[in-house]
Amino acid sequence: MTDHPLLRRLPKSTDCSNDELLAAFLDYVAEKKLELYPAQEEAILELFDDRNVILNTPTGSGKSLVALAMHFRSLAKGQRSVYTCPIKALVNEKFLALCRDFGPDNVGMATGDATVNRSAPILCCTAEILSNYALRDGAKAPFREVIMDEFHYYSDRERGVAWQVPLLTLSESRFLLMSATMGGTEFFKEGLTRLTKAETSIVAAYERPVPLEFSYAQTSVDVTLQELVSANKAPVYLVHFTQNDAAQAAQDLMSLNFCTAAEKASIKEELVGAKFTSPYGKEVKKYLSHGIGIHHAGLLPKYRVLVEKLAQRGLLKVICGTDTLGVGVNVPIRTVLLTRLSKYGGEKVATLSARDFHQITGRAGRRGYDDVGYVVCQAPEHVVENAKMEAKAAGDVKKMRKMVKKKAPEGFVGWNEDTFKKLQSATPEPLTSRFQVSHGMLLQVLSRPGDACAAMRQLIADSHETANAKKQHEKRAWQLFRALVQRKIIEIIPTAQRPADGTKLRLNVELQEDFSLNYTLSLYLIDTLALIDPASPTYAADIMTLCESILENPDIILRRQLDQVKDEAMLAMKNEGVPFEERIAKLEELEYPKPCRDFIYNTFNAFSEAHPWIGQENIRPKSIAREMFENFRTFSDYINDYELHRAEGVLLRHLSGVHKVLAQTVPDNFKTETVQEMEAWIAGVLRGTDSSLLDEWERMRDPNFNPDAQEEKPTEAPDITRNKREFTALIRTEIFRFLRPLVIENYAQAIATVSSSLNADALAATMESYYADHERIRLDNEARNGRHTYVEPSEDNGTWRICQVFIDPEDLNDWQAEFSVDLAQAREDGKPTLVLTAVRKIE
Repeated sequence: MTDHPLLRRLPKSTDCSNDELLAAFLDYVAEKKLELYPAQEEAILELFDDRNVILNTPTGSGKSLVALAMHFRSLAKGQRSVYTCPIKALVNEKFLALCRDFGPDNVGMATGDATVNRSAPILCCTAEILSNYALRDGAKAPFREVIMDEFHYYSDRERGVAWQVPLLTLSESRFLLMSATMGGTEFFKEGLTRLTKAETSIVAAYERPVPLEFSYAQTSVDVTLQELVSANKAPVYLVHFTQNDAAQAAQDLMSLNFCTAAEKASIKEELVGAKFTSPYGKEVKKYLSHGIGIHHAGLLPKYRVLVEKLAQRGLLKVICGTDTLGVGVNVPIRTVLLTRLSKYGGEKVATLSARDFHQITGRAGRRGYDDVGYVVCQAPEHVVENAKMEAKAAGDVKKMRKMVKKKAPEGFVGWNEDTFKKLQSATPEPLTSRFQVSHGMLLQVLSRPGDACAAMRQLIADSHETANAKKQHEKRAWQLFRALVQRKIIEIIPTAQRPADGTKLRLNVELQEDFSLNYTLSLYLIDTLALIDPASPTYAADIMTLCESILENPDIILRRQLDQVKDEAMLAMKNEGVPFEERIAKLEELEYPKPCRDFIYNTFNAFSEAHPWIGQENIRPKSIAREMFENFRTFSDYINDYELHRAEGVLLRHLSGVHKVLAQTVPDNFKTETVQEMEAWIAGVLRGTDSSLLDEWERMRDPNFNPDAQEEKPTEAPDITRNKREFTALIRTEIFRFLRPLVIENYAQAIATVSSSLNADALAATMESYYADHERIRLDNEARNGRHTYVEPSEDNGTWRICQVFIDPEDLNDWQAEFSVDLAQAREDGKPTLVLTAVRKIE
């Protein structure tokens, strides 16, 4: 049986004293051979004395151990605790770590994209999930202990409201707020004490357990890296501020050799069993085999997890990534190498804030491994080039006069060594309230029993806003409330029918249990669904388009779509003899694909006129998920079609967002059979592309699970066959990949999409008999209907037999293609592989 060290230390009864629990936890600390820092000890004692704690200590000072103590005490008392942080990668990491300490049955995870064991006594979730609990349940939320890690996200412009809401509502909870860059804390101390009626302690420390050594490099990045590795200062985290720059850096570094043959052999051994099945997987494997990691949000989660685990084993010398690693992800780093000191913040490029600088550089230096951490900043490229030229001139006056110094690029926001030094000593900026009222907030609060309107007014009144801002929030709340009532999403209960608890409002009973208005334009979506004709052959695809239209634009994908549109238009105009200047002018008028363009813009304009609270929010029609669905493109197909290899994670997140809207916002009464099939298809794509965390949790539940052995296979393929509807949808995608070249009589390409004893010539000969009686094979909406695909699962669930009817113009429909699918192979490959067994006339 697997040993879960904190689980076995739990007392048999929940009626135990704080002293007993503290002794049990300190025994765990001793077993781990850890020595508590003074700040850790103080914080743990304060928590076991029933106080709120604000823990403001540097990165690497053991804040996670303090959080662990709070979880332990909560579980021992028979209560529930929640851990929340800003990014899903850190939620995933903490989830797996807590499973090892407390056992997988006691730990759950919820990130919006994935939910595992959500009712567990310990829940790891993103801040938005905790905020939803706080809004819906208020003081009755199920968590008695609340841990908010990376609390400086309170100041985040887009997401800060999710960090503020629990501080306004969870009056029966106790809080642990943690950050290395908190800034002022007195305001939060007073607020927590007022909310919870319990004392709040501030535990602060400013001296790092592993001190930092700073240096400024005026050599090129490759030279700087080689010097750092040679000086035994690896692993080095090479920090960029765009995903593409990080990916390009990994590619550029392949020409350098950082590892010995023995080290590469160790990496190869660690990669046994890892699956690199996506189009970019081959590149990721190549980098890793060379000792170079890559880590950014554009990667599939399974690759990020793999990089983290290899780094923890000390096998990677250089990791190229973005600044997101500054948010607590457990990748051990000795040196942080900053490629620049400015970044684009959403509106303009500016010098790094003190908080950003300290968050990123704080990752340097590993407790228990390093005596010192190193932070190196690269001088700007043009400065490095000029320094090279000056060195080459070696003081020769004539050469110096002839030298043409490189200038900074246009729009360059400069930095120098003085900038670097100032940031080292700068204190983090004060945290700023980002409270705002949204549909989702209103829906959650108004679904409470009792006087929900009063609860909403109280929430605004308690917010950390100015008096004037509160008035504006209340005005917007009333506008949103009226819109919800008009659409009968919220109904006012007649006085005579109100229950004894005084509840005045109720949710529309036709909405599904997990109904969500997480997006500003969710109401527009619900309004507009009713305007689409269910009898339309494009009904399901049009619903997909509306779902995509309320989501943020994944710009890199849309840019690639537009490039392809322009390339095709340019070729067509050139063949037609259109003059060059006219071609260029027409190209400027083109857009990426926007199905239902006029319908969407017209209905949105009408909706906006009726609802001025929409403000600057705009609709964003696009076709990504729809394009994949209509053209039966797999995830890999789509990545290859648009050369999105470095942005696989972007496509995965967009598809996940579309699925979330389909599943949680589109009411069930709009979901025809085709819409349900579409929803199952997208779920199957997501599961087949990356479900590493779900599978990892299921392996943990195995009584024979061994944490160390489990980590040997971090990216095993998911069981995509578990859900029949999803798996069937994936099979139909593969069938239509076969049919597309078949209908244009490209038999070699058709055969290449399947396994078969038939060759292209044999298939061509068979199809001659078909064309003797039929003009063509249709691939219109009727041909794509799921009722023309027949699935016969075997009794032993080993092999499925599938028949796909060919739809012809005469509607005789008397031919079919027959396939088989081996389920064991599908589970291994993470996708169904069709074996074409016959193409024949139906008898």
